[in-house]
Amino acid sequence: MNYCERLRALRVEAGETQAQVAQAIGAAIRQYQRYESGEQKPGLDYLCALADHFGVSLDYLACRTEER
Repeated sequence: MNYCERLRALRVEAGETQAQVAQAIGAAIRQYQRYESGEQKPGLDYLCALADHFGVSLDYLACRTEER
C-alpha cells in the first residue's frame, strides 16, 4: 500500500467525501484529488493536517508503519 491508497482508505473508513476532507484540511478539492490519485504529494503542512484530521501518525499516513 502507498500513501495515496492509505489516504483513500482512511477517507472511505471515515465515511467522508473528497470535498469534506479537502475543506477540513484547507485545501482545494482538486488539490486533494491529486493527493489521493498520486498525481501530487502533499507538503508537510497538509500531511500534518491530514494526520490530525484522521487521527493517525505521519508514519502511518506515509505507510512506514501499521500502527496508527
